[in-house]
Amino acid sequence: MKFSLWPENDRAPADLLAEARGAEAEGWHGVWLADHYMPNTGDSTPARGDAYECWALLPALAAVTQRIRIGSLVSPTSVHHPALLAKRSSAIDRLSGGRMVLGLGAGWQVNEHHAYGIALEPPGKRVSRFEEAIQIVRSMLSEDSTTFHGEFYDITNAPCDPKPIQSPLPLLVGTRGPRMLGITARHADEWNTWGTPEQAAARRAALLEACDRAGRDIRTLWTSVNVQVDLSGSTLPPGPPAIAGTAQQLADQVGRYAELGFDEFILPDWNLGTDKAERADNLARIRTEVLGQLPT
Repeated sequence: MKFSLWPENDRAPADLLAEARGAEAEGWHGVWLADHYMPNTGDSTPARGDAYECWALLPALAAVTQRIRIGSLVSPTSVHHPALLAKRSSAIDRLSGGRMVLGLGAGWQVNEHHAYGIALEPPGKRVSRFEEAIQIVRSMLSEDSTTFHGEFYDITNAPCDPKPIQSPLPLLVGTRGPRMLGITARHADEWNTWGTPEQAAARRAALLEACDRAGRDIRTLWTSVNVQVDLSGSTLPPGPPAIAGTAQQLADQVGRYAELGFDEFILPDWNLGTDKAERADNLARIRTEVLGQLPT
């Protein structure tokens, strides 16, 4: 199993780029960035706080690294037009020498849509839009030109030149909903989910069922999982799923993801310190004391 890092988008770009360079030097597999415009409040209330734009940061990550994979986790098709996603990701794949992964989702964060006047459609319609968008992105990244006339998008003889270095450029879908899992099984190269080992097991089982229905071998999908890690013994605040314990207990839990069949473990660093020195210290401990016990 590979190990990747997920820095928060709230820090100064110089610090983020330094962390990415450090991750590459330390042997991490990839660096992922969220695609959100403000902190989440859980409702339509806007929130203040630094949130550097994902697609502005990704070219910089490509430019200052040479080996690690880079990608969006994930870009909502409720916000981004699929033709723009295809053009951006192809350019960044070229810039990075073939290391870009385009992570996609249907969109969910209420407050950023509300604040910026971006429609957040009902779930069913949102998923239908996503299904059209991923097909357009796939076609534009691989075909000479793309024509698509659907309910949400009209694309006519649209080129995407130059094509990415990777063929295909990996499309990742972040989801756990049944219909979205079906779309993932039919159209994606990678799948990502949140969860403790128990949660991830249930979500992977649902993906397996979707793959069976689509006639897709799940082994042809690269699968990744995210969870916050607490090695300090403190209680984490409510929020994304987390695992906690001693180094050995954490290594056992992370090892469980590999046993389930996950290819990549993605570590958010959001809870690992309030400044770069504290984050660096905690990341080094987790890398050495926890992940160092596991095969890669």
